[in-house]
Amino acid sequence: MDPIGASCLSLFKPAKKNCNDAVEEKHKNTKDDGLREMIASCKSLSQYEGKTFKSLLPQILASLLAASFHIGNGISLAYSAVLISQLEQPDSPFKPTKTQNSWMASVLIVIIPPASIFSGIIMDNLGRLNCIKIAGLPGVAGWSLIALANDVPTIIAGRLLVGISSAWGTSPGIVYITEIANSNLRMSLMAIAPAYVSLGMVLTYMLGWYLHWRTLAWICNVFIIVPCLVCIIIHESPSWLILKGKYDQAKKSLNWIHKYQKKPGEQETYADLQYKILQEEQEKKKIELAKQKSQKGIRFIMQEFLKPTGWKPLLILTGLFFFQHFSGIYITMFYSISFIQEAGSSIDGYLASIMIGIVRLIMSVASIYILKGFRRRSLIFISCSLMASCMFVAGLWTRWIQEGSTEMRWVPVAALLFYVVASTLGLLPIPNMMIAELFPLEIRGIGYSVSYSLCCVLMFVALQSYYNMNELFNGSSNLQWFFGIVCLGGAVYSYIFLPETFKLKLEDITEYFKTRFVYIGHNRKKLTKDEADEKMLKENNVNNNENLHETV
Repeated sequence: MDPIGASCLSLFKPAKKNCNDAVEEKHKNTKDDGLREMIASCKSLSQYEGKTFKSLLPQILASLLAASFHIGNGISLAYSAVLISQLEQPDSPFKPTKTQNSWMASVLIVIIPPASIFSGIIMDNLGRLNCIKIAGLPGVAGWSLIALANDVPTIIAGRLLVGISSAWGTSPGIVYITEIANSNLRMSLMAIAPAYVSLGMVLTYMLGWYLHWRTLAWICNVFIIVPCLVCIIIHESPSWLILKGKYDQAKKSLNWIHKYQKKPGEQETYADLQYKILQEEQEKKKIELAKQKSQKGIRFIMQEFLKPTGWKPLLILTGLFFFQHFSGIYITMFYSISFIQEAGSSIDGYLASIMIGIVRLIMSVASIYILKGFRRRSLIFISCSLMASCMFVAGLWTRWIQEGSTEMRWVPVAALLFYVVASTLGLLPIPNMMIAELFPLEIRGIGYSVSYSLCCVLMFVALQSYYNMNELFNGSSNLQWFFGIVCLGGAVYSYIFLPETFKLKLEDITEYFKTRFVYIGHNRKKLTKDEADEKMLKENNVNNNENLHETV
């Protein structure tokens, strides 16, 4: 139940007359003020919000369609594995060098930070769904360029356009889901995006097993065009429409999203109440925006980053991203087929990649429940430890296979499958989730952009250095052991420096960074300010109820 204990409408019901005059006299002076305060702060529509599948169906349908561009994103991530593998075959029309291979794989990543900034400008000015539709233009151009390419530079140019398309088409989908979804359903609906990415990877490995890379590139256009077309049948975000003063369209959008919700009254619908709440929220956002404009711009931002609450989160996240990318998570994704073939496994590289993609898809769904129930710091520590064990086993068996001292050639693939499972428990999803949690409100937006850009830079460096690292460590077995050592380093690093943010208020995280940098020895059992206030409020309520009972 809400703290109010009832809906807005229930406040206007006739009061019961079974209390004596003493109780009425005690409360008559505060009754009117209390009613005004409760009516003014009444934001919850939970009493009228249906939790049935039918009542939530429009939100689910809109989320599934708006996030469908992520399937193409998964395809673009996995395509480099198929492309590089087929170009290395004897019948390939041209032979790329290892440096060119690394550029074909990593150029998709290096363009994402600037493209994401531009996508924010598009979606704020033209709308979330319109940004997705615009993303189809560079996407179709990029895949067509790859399909027609007769040299490596043309392929790299096509991959660059596909990267721009991925940034423009995926970010608006997440923002759209955040703005239309019910708060209890939001996390589950946002998890559609990584599930779609995993699905796209599986489709790429399956199709690449049978189809030529040119044919696959033409087919990839389907997964760009279809998401753009389906955005026509769903309504734009009501929050954005109200922000732009398009009130009639906002009402139509809310009526469509909540058309199966029950009516709070004869005249007002659930959508009408949502509309009033969104209007008030947008007014608050305008006030906050005006305050932000009154700040001192770049000088103010620099001052905030020089504070402990600014540089500590940035430094911790940078280290975490280093261990994430150099542990081999994305290297095994972008170079999966070549990576498995070089390990000497008896399992076909394409089949093994399909198995890895399916496992990643299953775990991306399972991680929704895992992340909701376990502490993030503990999950990263366990994830890194398990990943290290899997890589040490894979490296050992790869060495034995290359020496011809074992017939169990399936072990490296099995170890890699368990490695993928372990990565999805913590090190793969959590670092990106923590970006928005660690920075204070004053620089949360710019902090997210800077950290995300550093994440992409480190991913680019890791993907670029794959072949160099393979030569430096003299083969895949030693490289796998290197990944295992990095995973162990990530476990130690997270245990020492990473703060626990699970079920912690954002303001409490900011307070933590004011005084601490090393997490070891931190007493988390100490009540936070909000927890202490909540405890005191509960005690006061108990005392008030006891006094009221005695008076009655």
